[in-house]
Amino acid sequence: MATGTRYAGKVVVVTGGGRGIGAGIARAFGEEGSESGGRALEQELTGTVFILCDVTREKDVLSFLRPSVVLAVWICLGDLTLPLSSQFALPHLRKSQGNIINISSLVGAIGQVQAVPYVATKGAVTAMTKALALDESRYGVRVNCISPGNIWTPMWEGLAALTPDPAATVLQGTMNQPLGRLGQPAEVGAAAVFLASEATFCTGIELLVTGGAELGYGQKAMKGTLVEVPTIPS
Repeated sequence: MATGTRYAGKVVVVTGGGRGIGAGIARAFGEEGSESGGRALEQELTGTVFILCDVTREKDVLSFLRPSVVLAVWICLGDLTLPLSSQFALPHLRKSQGNIINISSLVGAIGQVQAVPYVATKGAVTAMTKALALDESRYGVRVNCISPGNIWTPMWEGLAALTPDPAATVLQGTMNQPLGRLGQPAEVGAAAVFLASEATFCTGIELLVTGGAELGYGQKAMKGTLVEVPTIPS
């Protein structure tokens, strides 16, 4: 949980807030996962409380989202936390006119090689966001999602380190964006703050935080026949 001076009397619940994108979101709300990371953020950000919760266990989620905790406002969720957290938090969010921000991924829309389960779950997060937004609109609860692209997180760094040439992997990931760099967790956090507090007429949207990675044509085929494309007359 994180509360900032701008959100006095309200509560922000960030699941997976111990590191990476989750930590970036917690910092973003606090300034305007691992247990050790969460405890560190609790000390770093005034007004935050770290609660250890296994989001795959219904009992843990019920305890985490007890009425004394969910006073109001915003929930930022990862794909594993969606069904249980949404189910148990919605009665409180309906009373407080809160909103939900789900964390999806760009690959849910464009795919990724050798990542079928991951891509499938992220596509489901985006689809669920839109369906839940429709269901909850009658209660004044907005539901949106953020789809990050290549964000420099401990997970991204760790996966790169497992490749034969980590430096080349990082360079390739960097050059996938027209902006020519990887994104930062703080930039995803800023997007979450926008959706939670400023985008009051937005529900069911997927906000891409990708540096333009999905734009334009690029080499896709692993192998094949080179076809000469005729020149278009000027």
